[in-house]
Amino acid sequence: MNMINAAPALQETDELRADIYALLASLLRKSPDQSLTDWLSDIEPDQDEDTPMTRAWSALALNAQHAQSTQLEDEYHHLFIGVGRGELMPFGCWYLTGSLMEKPLVHLREDLSVLGYERQDQVKEPEDHIAALCEVMSMLITSGRGYEIQHQFWSKHIESWSSRFFNDLQKAKNSVFYSAVGLLGEAFMQQEGNWFLQLSPAALESGKQ
Repeated sequence: MNMINAAPALQETDELRADIYALLASLLRKSPDQSLTDWLSDIEPDQDEDTPMTRAWSALALNAQHAQSTQLEDEYHHLFIGVGRGELMPFGCWYLTGSLMEKPLVHLREDLSVLGYERQDQVKEPEDHIAALCEVMSMLITSGRGYEIQHQFWSKHIESWSSRFFNDLQKAKNSVFYSAVGLLGEAFMQQEGNWFLQLSPAALESGKQ
């Protein structure tokens, strides 16, 4: 996705949200390279906390420590590409309608156009790919779009199906490293839902972070 607008200063919570969306987008767009797996291997969650997010970070760090580049490439291929198709279909239309290129994608493209986003030329997957949607959320946050806009996009295009996808990713036959990615994605989407619920109506309606 391309965006136009300079990024303002962000609150720490929003920086973290944007970073997690960007990380999920990177991991779901392609298999991680060595520098990313090295970074993930060094994650040390707060051991005094026992939350779905800290458990997910711990699992992701552990899986990254034992991952090999070739294994990750093969795993990603089997999960998302395959011969004809992968084990999983990481598209909103698939989860919402059972088919690709249906009405949810039309509505998504309309909303992306209003927001000023467009698909990059080198990207061949439809815009309802989970990686693209995570990229959009990260950009909405870092470009200073208000909470109301973030919540509208998330609730309309992500909330209704992403947790099912991340749960399927944890259980997929070919999922080893990516089982922890699914765990993180599911925990983060739950956290996002709770976070939006806790925002006051004034915070949402003001459009300010």
